[in-house]
Amino acid sequence: MENQDSYERARKRVDAKIGFAIHLVVYLLVNASLIVINSSTTPGYQWFGWPLGGWGIGLFFHGMSVFVFTGKSSIRERMIEKELKRGNER
Repeated sequence: MENQDSYERARKRVDAKIGFAIHLVVYLLVNASLIVINSSTTPGYQWFGWPLGGWGIGLFFHGMSVFVFTGKSSIRERMIEKELKRGNER
């Protein structure tokens, strides 16, 4: 049982890291394209910074959730633990 739980936690962490890597690659590709489009169509106004910055904030928080705020301290994990305890009491 414990091996299964350890495996499941490790699998979720790996999935989260892969999800972040995909998010990062898409961010870089799309924003590089936007920079090229901006430079070729309206070089006088640098509008690409708006999506780059907004999406960058989201990417930052995604990274924080994957690499910094890990473990059982998340609200979701605490709720799951509480439900498991409740189920064992019945």
